[in-house]
Amino acid sequence: MNTAPHSSTPELASLPALETLIACPYCDALLEVTPLAEDERAACVRCGTVLIAPRIYSFLHVIALSFTAMILMVGAVFFPFLKISASGLSHESSLFGAALAFSDGLLLPLAVALMASIVAVPVLRFAAIIYTLAPLANGRPPWRHAARTFRLAEELEPWAMAEIFVIGTAVALVKVAGLATVSFGAAFWALCALIIVTALKNSFLSEGAIWAELGANRAEIEGDA
Repeated sequence: MNTAPHSSTPELASLPALETLIACPYCDALLEVTPLAEDERAACVRCGTVLIAPRIYSFLHVIALSFTAMILMVGAVFFPFLKISASGLSHESSLFGAALAFSDGLLLPLAVALMASIVAVPVLRFAAIIYTLAPLANGRPPWRHAARTFRLAEELEPWAMAEIFVIGTAVALVKVAGLATVSFGAAFWALCALIIVTALKNSFLSEGAIWAELGANRAEIEGDA
């Protein structure tokens, strides 16, 4: 265990340095973090949430997986998603084609929301993570506005819904399968691979370790505030 709960005392001199304190995002406990080795992790003493999980070359792994996810996203958008056949007729569609089908009239906001939540937001988040970690992975100072960019990536995480779309599509196809023959295209499997790559990326991504690296350059943090 590498964190200790912080209790206030009348003596200001006994208080730990501000940069050594971290708040648990789940139970709001204020903790003091001690230096960690590459194979150690810091967990909240109150709720057990892992706060910092540094790994060897983890930044490079996150960057590589983010690039992979962006490539898979291109295939998921433009390659055929699924093909439906019934009574000798068949129709093949991609995500981009499905969005265009809703691009007229009152359904235009639906098309925009579909492409934003499935494509635009995940790609923007991957790009923000790459921008933040690229110099850090090479042992260089963070680029300008890296703290603000990574903060944006964290705020966008709940709005990236590619996984929800795949689950919803699978549920809908269970009902359609009784009426027509459904075959999955390359885009569907690209989305499935994207979910796996995203999960791997999240397993290597340690927000606490990234903020610690960004916090080492105080001028950068203060410039982004």
